[in-house]
Amino acid sequence: MSFKKLQWLFPIAVLLHNVEEAIWMPGWAERHGVHLPVPAPGAGTIRSALVVITIAAFVVTYMSSRKGEGSFWAYLLFGSIVAMLVNVFVPHLPATVILHSYTPGVATAVLINLPVMSVLAIRAVREGWVSGAKAVAFGVAIPMLAGGLILLLSFADRIV
Repeated sequence: MSFKKLQWLFPIAVLLHNVEEAIWMPGWAERHGVHLPVPAPGAGTIRSALVVITIAAFVVTYMSSRKGEGSFWAYLLFGSIVAMLVNVFVPHLPATVILHSYTPGVATAVLINLPVMSVLAIRAVREGWVSGAKAVAFGVAIPMLAGGLILLLSFADRIV
């Protein structure tokens, strides 16, 4: 199956992962807030952000599918795939190990995101949807931007 079709696994995986987090993250964050390096946002902020991220995943995939390989949207999708892959290792796995308990999202991160995002990232490059320095730039910038937005949300909830 071609990357053009396989890319639709991205928003489906994001949806499944975000549903797991939406169910368990608010209560977990409240219980483990003292162990977190940043303030835990409230349940409404967490769930709102997850809805926005899920919608964005479908929009970016739709636009990538429409505009095709080498488009801005293909690179944005690639960066988002890399961000979800990085998300397996920061924070899900370390938090689970350090806190010796289930971390919301770790199940889908390991069982779905790790294999799906790995295949998608490899196929995007192999099939020429993305390439070169531009792929590296998006593969670094999008995860960093996502991390920055998460930090911003953590602190913004305290300001408002």
